[in-house]
Amino acid sequence: MDAPRQDAWKDEEDLLLATTVLAHIKEGKTQLEAFQEVANQLKRTPAACGFRWNATVRKEYQKEIQEAKQNRKQNRTFFATTSAPSDAPMSLDAAISLLKEMKVKQYENQGRQKLEYQLQQLSQDNKQLRTQLKAWEDAWNEVDRLVHWVKERQKSPS
Repeated sequence: MDAPRQDAWKDEEDLLLATTVLAHIKEGKTQLEAFQEVANQLKRTPAACGFRWNATVRKEYQKEIQEAKQNRKQNRTFFATTSAPSDAPMSLDAAISLLKEMKVKQYENQGRQKLEYQLQQLSQDNKQLRTQLKAWEDAWNEVDRLVHWVKERQKSPS
């Protein structure tokens, strides 16, 4: 009979892992941050915590995971939708999550603005090229008329 592993996961460790990950989901943080936090407490690697979560513990907490995600969506405060200041102070974690969200939105807006600027520049370049093309076509037609005129003049001597 094989002896149990010395580094086997205990029920209390699974519970700590689950509660920490669920709390991170509710607060809008990443699971990787939760794995790091649990790893520091249990003297394990974040990879070991992530593996344990994904291979074993997660299956037992599907309902709680969905509730945590719903809770996160309901409690999420967006910068743009805040109409009146709340009497309750925002937690540090909530403030960090809000700032991360704002940062992502700012990058998205900057990217969108950059694309709109590039589109505007391309449109202006296109307009300028069309004007130049029209000028070249007009010049070519004028040269063509002159060539025909010269040929006609050569045919009929005065």
